[in-house]
Amino acid sequence: MASKIKTVFVCSSCGYESSKWLGKCPGCNEWNSFYEEKLSKTGDKLANGIAEKKSCKPLKLKDVEGREDSRVSTGFSELDRVLGGGLVNGSLVLLGGEPGIGKSTLILQICDKFKGNGKVLYISGEESAEQIKIRANRLEINNDNIMFLGETDMDIIQTAILDMTPRLVIIDSIQTMYSDEITSAPGTVSQVREITARIMKLCKSNGITTIIIGHVTKDGNIAGPRVLEHMVDTVLYLEGERYFSYRILRGVKNRFGSTNEVGMFEMKNEGMVEISNPSAILISERDDNPAGSVIVASMEGTRPLLIELQALTTPSIFGMPRRNANGIDYNRLTLLMAVLEKKAGFNLGNQDAYINVVSGMRITEPAVDLGVITAVASSFKNISIDKDIVMIGEVGLTGEVRTVNLMEKRLKESEKLGFRKCIIPESNRKLLKDEYKLDIIGVKNINEAMKAVGLR
Repeated sequence: MASKIKTVFVCSSCGYESSKWLGKCPGCNEWNSFYEEKLSKTGDKLANGIAEKKSCKPLKLKDVEGREDSRVSTGFSELDRVLGGGLVNGSLVLLGGEPGIGKSTLILQICDKFKGNGKVLYISGEESAEQIKIRANRLEINNDNIMFLGETDMDIIQTAILDMTPRLVIIDSIQTMYSDEITSAPGTVSQVREITARIMKLCKSNGITTIIIGHVTKDGNIAGPRVLEHMVDTVLYLEGERYFSYRILRGVKNRFGSTNEVGMFEMKNEGMVEISNPSAILISERDDNPAGSVIVASMEGTRPLLIELQALTTPSIFGMPRRNANGIDYNRLTLLMAVLEKKAGFNLGNQDAYINVVSGMRITEPAVDLGVITAVASSFKNISIDKDIVMIGEVGLTGEVRTVNLMEKRLKESEKLGFRKCIIPESNRKLLKDEYKLDIIGVKNINEAMKAVGLR
C-alpha cells in the first residue's frame, strides 16, 4: 500500500508552518499568506546524518585564536565603509535591491577588484555565461581568476565549491536556487531557508566569503522568509531611483561593523563609480535661491552630509489639507507643522504642504527638524532664506531647539563647502571649543530661529 504524502502549510511572509490552512498567520499577522507544501522524504537520510555526526566539545572563548587581519578590501572605499573595513573571511553577505538598480554590476566590479586575493566563483541562476561576458566587456573586467557556473541545483553548486575552494563566491540570486530534498518550487520559503542554511554552513566551515543577491518585494523588503536576514552576517540594500544616476548603499545589519554607514555611487556606462564627496554633489544644482529651500547637515554614520530640503505650501482646494513627505517621515512632518502652527503662530490649517529631500536621500535623524520647519515657513511666507545658511537642530513639542550630537563634524563640513552661517541649538554653541570661520548663531526655540533667518 502506497504511503500517504504528508503536506504542511507555510506562510510565504515569515515561514510559519501549520498542519492546516489558516486565513491569518499567527507569526506575522499577514492575511492569505499560507500555501500548501509537500514534506520531503528525507527522514531516513536525516536520521543517518544525525547518527554519523561527530562529537564536539565546547571551547573556552579565550582560547579561540582570532585574527585582526581577516578582512579583505572590496576595492571600493565606499563599500568598505559600509562593511566596516572590508569583507570578513568566511562571512555571508546579503545584497538586496530593486530590479535594474545595479546589483549585478556592482558585484561584477567587486569580483574584478578582488584580483590578487584568490579565485572567485560567480554562480548565476538567471543569466548565461554569454550575458555575463557581455556585461564584463562593457565594464572592462580583466580578472583572470573569475570562474562562472550557470547552475541552480544546490548539490552541484556545493560540489563545485568544494572542488574549487574559491576565496569569494557570488550567488545570483538566492531565489533561483533549489534543493532536491525540498519538494517545493525555487523561491519558496522552504527552499530559500534550506539553501541559505547550506550555504552558511559551507562558507563558515571552509572560510569562504559569500555574497548572496536577493530579490525585493514591492514593499522594498528582501523576498523570502524573514529568517533569511537573520541567518546572514550582513544585509545591504542598494537604493535609488532607476531613472537617476545616484545610488545609495545602506547597511541594515552588520555583525562586524556599524549599521549607520552609507556609501554613495553613481551609475555610469563604465559601471558604479564611488562618490567621495557626496555633500558637494547633493547641493551642486542649487544656483538660485527660491523660497522654501534650505540646507541641513545630517549625519550618516560617521559621515556628515549637507543636503537640500525643499518645501512647498499652497492653499488647499479641498476641506482636508494634504501633507506629503518625500525623504523624511510623514508623521514627523505633520508633528513639526503642528509645532510651527501652535508655537510660532503660522496658520497652516488650510494649506497643503509638500516637502522633498533633493537627490533621493532618505533622512531619519531628528537633527534636520529645524531645517524642515524653516523650509515650510519660508514657502508659506514666500521669503527666501540666504543660501549660505545651514540649519542644524532637533525641535521638541514645545518649540524648543534641542541638542544634537557630532556638531563639530557638521560644522567642519559646512565650513569646507564654503557656507558662511550656521543656525544651531544654543546648548551646542556653548560647548564648542574649536574656532570656526562660520558665523555660528545659537537659538533656544523656533521663534529665535525664525528671526535669525529673516522670517520674523
